[in-house]
Amino acid sequence: FGCGEQNLTGLRLRFFTDGAGEVVCPVRLAKRFQGPPGHAHGGIIATLLDEAMSKANRVQSVVAMTRKLEVEYLRPVPLEVDLRLTARHVRAEGRKHHCEAELADASGQVLARGQALFIAIDPAKFAAREV
Repeated sequence: FGCGEQNLTGLRLRFFTDGAGEVVCPVRLAKRFQGPPGHAHGGIIATLLDEAMSKANRVQSVVAMTRKLEVEYLRPVPLEVDLRLTARHVRAEGRKHHCEAELADASGQVLARGQALFIAIDPAKFAAREV
């Protein structure tokens, strides 16, 4: 849903890394992601932050799943305007990986921020599990 090109109804996010290894993603949310009139739904904001932090793990060559996610909704997030999503890997403790992310408007004002704990997994073992 977050960054898959194949999901036509998803967010279709494209992530990049800057010179400092921080993950960056330009965002422009369509009207279909509305919660309060003219603004993004809180679940979409949480999804953006979670996706960005997941990519910050990937920059560290870590495949991990979200264990705990905390979101601070600082200001309403407007729809159909240019936004900037950033994330960074903060620290690792064994399989535990801590990340932070922010969603800001074009002027740089932070609208929402998040922090999360991820647990590293072995992708091959995970794929072999029966559901």
